[in-house]
Amino acid sequence: MTQPRLALNLFWRTFALLALLLIGSVLAWQQTFKALEAEPRALEAAQQLAGLVNLSRAALADADSINRVAVVKSLSRSEAVQVEVAEPGDRWLPYDVNAFSTRLAAELRGRLGPDTVVAREVNKVDGLWVRFSIDGDAYWLRTSPTPLSVSLSGNGWWALIALVATALGSAGIARLINQPLRELSVAAGRIREGEYDSRLDETTLTSEIREVNMGFNRMARELARMEEDRTVMLAGISHDLRTPLARLRLEAEMSVNDEQARQFMAQDIDQLDAIISKFMDYARPNETKLHAINLAELVEREAIAFRDPTQIRISADVPQHIKVWADETELGRVLLNLFENARRYGNQAGEPTQVEVDCLPAEAGHVLLRLRDHGPGVPPDKLASLTTPFYRGDAARTAATGAGLGLAIVDKSLQRIGAKLELANAEGGGLLTLIKLRQAS
Repeated sequence: MTQPRLALNLFWRTFALLALLLIGSVLAWQQTFKALEAEPRALEAAQQLAGLVNLSRAALADADSINRVAVVKSLSRSEAVQVEVAEPGDRWLPYDVNAFSTRLAAELRGRLGPDTVVAREVNKVDGLWVRFSIDGDAYWLRTSPTPLSVSLSGNGWWALIALVATALGSAGIARLINQPLRELSVAAGRIREGEYDSRLDETTLTSEIREVNMGFNRMARELARMEEDRTVMLAGISHDLRTPLARLRLEAEMSVNDEQARQFMAQDIDQLDAIISKFMDYARPNETKLHAINLAELVEREAIAFRDPTQIRISADVPQHIKVWADETELGRVLLNLFENARRYGNQAGEPTQVEVDCLPAEAGHVLLRLRDHGPGVPPDKLASLTTPFYRGDAARTAATGAGLGLAIVDKSLQRIGAKLELANAEGGGLLTLIKLRQAS
């Protein structure tokens, strides 16, 4: 299954979405408050400035020309508010640069007259400048723009605290939302490992989670019952098969005169008995114990079981010194099923199956066992389905009747011993089976 390029678990995904939502809300509310604050501040500032202009205008209007110069000099020395004579060559920049300044300038013109000029810079000197006239003479009133502007600098700590609180709140909410799903994931993992007694809380207050937990618990109980039935069935089958096998062995030893045939029959019965013992292991699930197995001896032993050269001929080239970590019965079943699969489907019409077995070193600590037949092969789009239980390919490799379990058994048996299976079409025809095994020192 194709994995996404960027995969986030549900907690971080929920956290990120909640954090983005809440941070966006905080910033939106902050901008809203700023916009709502702008107009009252503009009105208040315009009222204060208009009062200063009117006060300055009254002081200058009541003074004669000589005293007016003294008043202007006196006001120009003030730190908060300064009055200067406007010159025809003065250069100034309009104060209207944003919503607040535009509203402030419009309010001042409404209070002082339409010819009032409001500037943010006069002759390259910053400030809030208001030009007014008295008896035909023009004057500039200058004050600092800082107290009359709307700024976010004073709200920096508040914004930082809001963002931190948003992040912590998002993490807490995400944890609360995802905790039941995490518990479900952990319980499903335990079920996958065979712990069918896993149960989830059915008393949670969230109705949807409660229903999911109840459904999961019902599924776990049903799986536990099915596993118990399977265990009893496998144990019963294994137990019942051993009695006729014992009788068969006794009858073969007593009635078969050919010593070699009697040995072959005894080997077959011993192999069946080992497989039945493995069924008993399946009925009592536990970890498969691996041993160092001589690979060449095992391949030779399983190849001997196919004694009819008119049906299959097996040539093995496996070094005698190579040992692998495996369960002898499991790996023997793997080879037995692969040889039988090749005998049935890996031959050309009218000819016996030719199987070649060899072993090559793989990556560090592993060896690669290769089996190849010279049959018709398998369509490339069917290769991935060959290990599916009860799956059978097209007629080219299903001339004989079969249940479609051979390669499925091979795959499961290799998984139990920590090996890997790969199927491919060989160059020149035939099916190529690759088994990667851990090498024993």
